[in-house]
Amino acid sequence: MSRENAASLPTLKLLLVGDSAVGKSSLLLRFTEDHFDPYLHPTIGVDFKVKKMAVDDLSLQLAIWDTAGQERFRTLTPSYYRGAQGVILVYDVTRRETFVGLDSWLQELEMYTKKDVVKMLVGNKIDEPDREVDRREGLQFARKHSMLFVEASAKMKEGVENAFEEVVMRILQTPELWNFRKQGVTLDEDRLPKDIDAGCSGYCSVV
Repeated sequence: MSRENAASLPTLKLLLVGDSAVGKSSLLLRFTEDHFDPYLHPTIGVDFKVKKMAVDDLSLQLAIWDTAGQERFRTLTPSYYRGAQGVILVYDVTRRETFVGLDSWLQELEMYTKKDVVKMLVGNKIDEPDREVDRREGLQFARKHSMLFVEASAKMKEGVENAFEEVVMRILQTPELWNFRKQGVTLDEDRLPKDIDAGCSGYCSVV
């Protein structure tokens, strides 16, 4: 695809947020490049990747922002929330403190994002031993805060594509979040799945 054609694609903005070392960058690398690097350095400030995808006959691109989880970089993140249509909130199932810290991240989301932004909760590192947060807890937290939910392993490639694709599908079901028609794109909304819950295969829609 030429650079000119890529520039004309409808674009959705997604954010990855969560505490440091929960695996946000690994999830992004796995999704965009199908690669896992166990020696990734912590994100400083923000990282950014673009991923093209297709939904039925609609081609679009995702602009995915990977934000730093360290406290000293938190002041850098508010401006990156602007215009986001989807947020993927990540915790590490082997570190309970990253699950407990979700409340503070949700407060930021409420402060800096649109009310109808699509939120996905991801419990990462399910391939690791010594789990401290079970799936039921994650699901209950997601349900309480009207979020989608999936458990994942960036290392094993489990649940990663589901997480991103589910966010995209929910955004496309929320016309207030996208302006594709202003870009001359026609979307056949009747072809979008109406019951994402069906089967709950590996992930769950809880809203």
